[in-house]
Amino acid sequence: MDDLDTENPLRVIVADDDPFARRIIRSSLQDAGIVVVAEAGTGAQAVELTLFYDPDVVLLDVVMPELDGISATRKIIKAQPDARIVLLTSADDDVGIVGLQAGASGFLNKDLNIEALPRAVFGVMAGEAAISRTLGTVLVQHLRRRVPVGGTGLRPVRSDLSSREWEVLDLLCERKNTDAIAEELFLSPETVRSHVKSIFRKLGVNSREQAIARAERLRADMT
Repeated sequence: MDDLDTENPLRVIVADDDPFARRIIRSSLQDAGIVVVAEAGTGAQAVELTLFYDPDVVLLDVVMPELDGISATRKIIKAQPDARIVLLTSADDDVGIVGLQAGASGFLNKDLNIEALPRAVFGVMAGEAAISRTLGTVLVQHLRRRVPVGGTGLRPVRSDLSSREWEVLDLLCERKNTDAIAEELFLSPETVRSHVKSIFRKLGVNSREQAIARAERLRADMT
């Protein structure tokens, strides 16, 4: 294999609560010259081992005992922002989207041909996103759902609002309440309320309706 580097092999941690799955993954990686430096059977172990070994890539199952893969990803990224994590999932749903937002470098369906796994690992090291075709379709559908409708999503080039505040304002314009916004953006309700207060202050308004009206005026000036 062209990517094989016997002097400086890639170092990977495999985290899956199924020993059989770990064995298959380890064998595939080792056949490609990739070194599995550690294996984890729980999400908590995955975090601990990653912080200890600082591997090149972490292959992390989403469904894990003690700590799920998404939560483990957040903990790892918080401690090591440059960590490369590829999530493994059995579900063709939005869990992969949540994983990317948590800081993962990609997400692969566990039904993926095992021979393609080393290529995905090498790709991540080369700066590519590891996303299987099936889950890539999920990503496309998610992005389509976020396409601006009726001007929502348009933002002035210069604005006092941060990107996150504009995201909150967009959802306010869709008449979503605090809990719905929190769920959409994967934030706590308290954080959403804080953003809303900041939006009010920066726009010089005192209510959600006034904020929506102000946003509509700003967007009208752009068209």
